[in-house]
Amino acid sequence: MFPSQAHSSYLTRRHFLTACNSGLGALALAQLSKGGPMVPKPSMIAPKAKRVIYLHMAGSPPQQELFDNKPELRKHHLKDCPPELLEGKTFAFIKGTPKLLGSIYDFKKYGQTGAEVSEMMPHLSTVVDDICFIKSMKTDQFNHAPAQLLLHTGSAQFGGASMGAWTAYGLGTPNQDLPGYMVMVSGGKMPSAGKSLWGSSFLPSVYQGVQCRPKGDPILYVSNPDGMSRATRRRSLDALQKLNRMELDTFQDPETLTRIEQYELAFRMQTAVPGVMDISKEDPKTLEEYGAKPGEASFANNCVLARRLAEQGVRFIQLFDWGWDIHGTAKFDDLQNQFPKKCREVDQPITALLKDLKQRGMLDDTLVVWGGEFGRTPMNEGRNGSKLLGRDHHPDCFTMWMAGGGVKPGTYGESDPLGYSPVSNPVHVHDLQATIMHSLGMDPHHFSFPFQGLNQRLIGPANHPKVVHDILA
Repeated sequence: MFPSQAHSSYLTRRHFLTACNSGLGALALAQLSKGGPMVPKPSMIAPKAKRVIYLHMAGSPPQQELFDNKPELRKHHLKDCPPELLEGKTFAFIKGTPKLLGSIYDFKKYGQTGAEVSEMMPHLSTVVDDICFIKSMKTDQFNHAPAQLLLHTGSAQFGGASMGAWTAYGLGTPNQDLPGYMVMVSGGKMPSAGKSLWGSSFLPSVYQGVQCRPKGDPILYVSNPDGMSRATRRRSLDALQKLNRMELDTFQDPETLTRIEQYELAFRMQTAVPGVMDISKEDPKTLEEYGAKPGEASFANNCVLARRLAEQGVRFIQLFDWGWDIHGTAKFDDLQNQFPKKCREVDQPITALLKDLKQRGMLDDTLVVWGGEFGRTPMNEGRNGSKLLGRDHHPDCFTMWMAGGGVKPGTYGESDPLGYSPVSNPVHVHDLQATIMHSLGMDPHHFSFPFQGLNQRLIGPANHPKVVHDILA
């Protein structure tokens, strides 16, 4: 058999479409071959931020108890909800006619911006002049997994590429010894949509998020197995790379090049990761400010790590903290017990992170984003007659905030007196994605990847998502 015939005998339809000159594989391979997939790439537009630290409160905190004070709602506390708020609406758990629920916590105004913050966030109230509160967020989904997927991948269905993967693909990373996109999880559980929230989907897999662990190896399999020295690992990788190069020459599959790069990155990480992930090297005063304790699995420790990773050039750092699904069905998910506990766990570390970044001169080019996947209803859920207080899922109006990275401090958007719907400057989650990408120097409307016959974009196929220029300096 001639060599060309032998090569053809390996080809399936998928291989052909991958390897043909006009195929998606050729495009991906060309992109990956330009000096390595993670080499820093030029921005499409002038960037305001170099990196993102995204703090996702999985389950979604109630905005009425944190940043969106509603005195009118208190006036109608535990009174029947008006019918017009229920007609044509679908709720995850509310049945019948619920009671309106005013906040049980007090608010005060702080800083030069006069931002209102509840007593549940005493530390964060000291840094409000660095924060832009967006009180008119909205989404299309009212269940956790679809809402999380829509927020982080641009699609409510599985199969979208995550925001961090898009960022790493578009910009690369300045530190070739660490992944461009790193993820940490706290709260004892994974977010509802799982690891798809930091996946790469149709993008080359080298751009997916790398999850860090609080105990043992910070990254799975980063250490050599027992009995294998670093020199032996190097020799084995060299042999493996030769085999992969042969496969790459034969099939021209970009995932083979990705695999080569991932093996090499893992080898480099063996030296870089242990030092970066060891927070015991931090000044004790710094750890005290965060409320962090080395060796623990905590949100506070993850905030310290986020700053350390940002210092080392990691492009997108994502923290997921589980436990914010405040339904009021029991003491583990109510406003009186679980909610104050969660606030205590995050208030001090987030504040310390903002102050630490600012003190080190990093806040100006680090975009910090905070929020959940949707909001909570102005009504008490009262599921199965529960006497505890809690709120159901609410996609139509919620609060998120951003700090640093060229964001103007203050308040953007407004909800109605009951916090049910935006009454000015609504911001859809696709608008948020467009604004984050714009801040990083990527044009959200033109930055795309060809897949399944479409130029796939984080913001989706429609052209109505907009950059919220009014919140940018």
